[in-house]
Amino acid sequence: MHGLWLTVLLFQQQAVDVPGFDSNPFTSPSDLAQGEKLYLGRCAGCHGPRGDGGKGANLAVPTLSRAADDKTLWNIIRYGVPDTEMPSSLMAQREIWQVAAFVKSLGAIQSGAASGDPKRGEAVTRGKGGCLQCHAIGSDGGRMGPALTDIGARSGPGHLRAKIVEPQGDVPHTFRLASLRGRDGKTVSGIRLNEDTFSIQIRDMTGGLRSYWKKDLADWKMEKRSPMPSYKGKLSDGEIDDLVAYLAGLRGAKGGER
Repeated sequence: MHGLWLTVLLFQQQAVDVPGFDSNPFTSPSDLAQGEKLYLGRCAGCHGPRGDGGKGANLAVPTLSRAADDKTLWNIIRYGVPDTEMPSSLMAQREIWQVAAFVKSLGAIQSGAASGDPKRGEAVTRGKGGCLQCHAIGSDGGRMGPALTDIGARSGPGHLRAKIVEPQGDVPHTFRLASLRGRDGKTVSGIRLNEDTFSIQIRDMTGGLRSYWKKDLADWKMEKRSPMPSYKGKLSDGEIDDLVAYLAGLRGAKGGER
């Protein structure tokens, strides 16, 4: 009986906690200023201070792929996105609208425009940069690092440049190195793919998938660094400009692959 009442109460709460407007009513300069404060405190850690991506999606775009209208954006901020790192929020309705207003304004901000040549950048990606040894673009490349097929839709030029020059600055938990040592003394390193109380799965440096029972391991640890090297000094400033321009244009199979 208690479970039934709890279900009813949760349903009533969700029924009340819905946006009361189809379009954002809180877009004044003061609302935008408050929305920026809330965004910087709650969202910038994943999406970047200027919304140009990071652990979270690139928000500094004219149209948000998951939220083409105000009401959908409100719901995403309030309830999060299932099966992603985007959490729900307990902010008041007006605060959510204020954050949404600021997020929409990010699309008008030029976040470090790409000035290089995309065609030369593709040559760097596939040649001197060696990016496809670890990353995939479409069906080409490796699987050690995150796929780059739609990286331009997820990260702005400024964030891409920072990751190329200083990849250790912000390492996602899903692409950190794991170091495992078996009870026989043998060690293996790779990217942690999944972990629970009893097991851990990694992708080793050859791209192979490995799964271990923790009871069979003598030790395991996560390293707070990325396997990706810095390209500062390895590529010229012009080559980095070209690489950023190419990656910023990758927006998926329909519009990004060249």
